[in-house]
Amino acid sequence: MFRRLPEREASITIEVDGAPVPAAPGDSVAAAMLAAGIAAFRHAPVDGGPRGPWCAMGVCFECLVEIDGEPNRQACMTTVREGLRVARRPAGARPKP
Repeated sequence: MFRRLPEREASITIEVDGAPVPAAPGDSVAAAMLAAGIAAFRHAPVDGGPRGPWCAMGVCFECLVEIDGEPNRQACMTTVREGLRVARRPAGARPKP
């Protein structure tokens, strides 16, 4: 679905739900996850349907994930860094306050 441009070498590793995910310097968390084939970032609280980035510019809030223990962060607005930890919201989970 998504692929990394050849000139953007993935030299950083982030962790998504405990699994290593390659990322390039300057990538957003959303871009790194999409390039790794991860399309479902969370599940809708009402019907449990998978949700992922829609606008990729911080307007829609469909890419909410937990980043380094902080809930409800926008993956599209957060730049990767070595060792960053991401946790996706499972189906049926309510947002943390």
